[in-house]
Amino acid sequence: MRIHMQSQSQNQPSTFEPETTGSLRRPHPETFKVIGPGENYSTISAHLSDVVLKRPIYKNWMLGLFISGLGAMLMTYSIGYLLAKGVGVWGINIPVAWGFDIINFVWWIGIGHAGTFISAVLLLVQQDWRTSINRFAEAMTLFAVACAGLFPALHTGRPWLDYWLLPYPNTMGLWPQFRSPLEWDVFAVSTYASTSLLFWYVGLIPDLATLRDRATSRPLKIVYGMAALGWTGAAMHWQRYHAAYLILAGLATPLVLSVHSIVGLDFAASIIPGWHSTIFPPYFVAGAIFSGFAMVLTLGIPMRKWYRLEQYITLRHIDNCAKLMIVTGSIVTYGYALESFFAWYSADEFEIFMDQSRRWSGPYWWSWNLLILCNCIVPLLLWFPKVRVNGPVLWVIAGIVNVGMWFERFVIIVPSLHRDFLPSSWGMFWPTFWDWSLFIGTLGFFMFLFLMFLRTLPVISIFEMRELVHLEEHKDAAKDAHANEAGHPPAPTTP
Repeated sequence: MRIHMQSQSQNQPSTFEPETTGSLRRPHPETFKVIGPGENYSTISAHLSDVVLKRPIYKNWMLGLFISGLGAMLMTYSIGYLLAKGVGVWGINIPVAWGFDIINFVWWIGIGHAGTFISAVLLLVQQDWRTSINRFAEAMTLFAVACAGLFPALHTGRPWLDYWLLPYPNTMGLWPQFRSPLEWDVFAVSTYASTSLLFWYVGLIPDLATLRDRATSRPLKIVYGMAALGWTGAAMHWQRYHAAYLILAGLATPLVLSVHSIVGLDFAASIIPGWHSTIFPPYFVAGAIFSGFAMVLTLGIPMRKWYRLEQYITLRHIDNCAKLMIVTGSIVTYGYALESFFAWYSADEFEIFMDQSRRWSGPYWWSWNLLILCNCIVPLLLWFPKVRVNGPVLWVIAGIVNVGMWFERFVIIVPSLHRDFLPSSWGMFWPTFWDWSLFIGTLGFFMFLFLMFLRTLPVISIFEMRELVHLEEHKDAAKDAHANEAGHPPAPTTP
């Protein structure tokens, strides 16, 4: 299979060589396709299924799994120590009662937003370029939500009693406070996780059947066959599949707006200066999609290179993700400007003081400047078309944006809390070893899950890529028919 793919890449036109992504030359228009030339049903099935079934285990993958596994173990140890000692091991105090736990919660939830946006919203608006990145973006969403859910559960101090947050019948008449936005976080995040999981699994069913049919090991045939739920590819199966997939997309689309809007209301519903603002819900949604697409590029660019997926994750996918980062990054920058404008226009001395001390003159001024550099200045490079298709440069920019979005949450939470209305209540926040260990541990846990996903399930949707081949053939046939009617010779077919 490796020999076949190498010979196939040698026969590709020079306009689609992967090396064009690493240079600053303007790419040929042929590179902006949703699927590379020379692909058909058999090559797509063979390549994408062999990544799981026959691809040898590389040393880079084993090294990454080992390092991420150490991070997951660090997370487990940090949680165990936290449960034994209590949340006092963190750096939270009075007045900074929210620290790394809520910062990381909001950051991880934001990263998971791109998966739902790519899968549901782009499906409903019929964007064919989503097909190559929706599968691993959906997986990224699930893993990010798993990391995010840890922090508010642990922040309560007694996570074994977190079931009190759910409205269940009980003899003591104990019910949650439904007027609290923190309570609605429970419903929003749980609904988001369950809907995303169901949407991801339904999309996997045809590909699980493909792996079942192509697997040579009987245990794998049994496992993938049970997961495929008896899929045979019959017309009735396809009809029910498309109906269910479309319904789930319609249900998941409002979650793109509702989940992070409710997270924004956690802050906007308070009276703390710097938080009490109606701009937070849309501002949070734009920032979530911004950081989510940055993580898609952070994961997708190395993956397409290491697994030779340039035929499927083309320059068009990378370029479109970068363009969406431009749009959402501009909204985020506009939100930063509005925060200062609202503080000035309100003529409230506490709002003005908070804005000045949080951004320019306070002890955390460096975090604000780092935030502006990462989220506003560096992404300006994406306006250049050559940068948007340069893989290494774009990967660095995406990583910087991820760092900047984490600092955005830091600026929103810590500098807004460390100076209360009374100077006697002021205090500083310093993260402890356990703050950092839990955060680094969730990064390792996230990468561990993602690397295991690469080895067990198709990272790109096989059947949707087949549909793209079918659609491309129809488009070429329609162009040839139109050219014949106009008296022009038909365009040459791609070998």
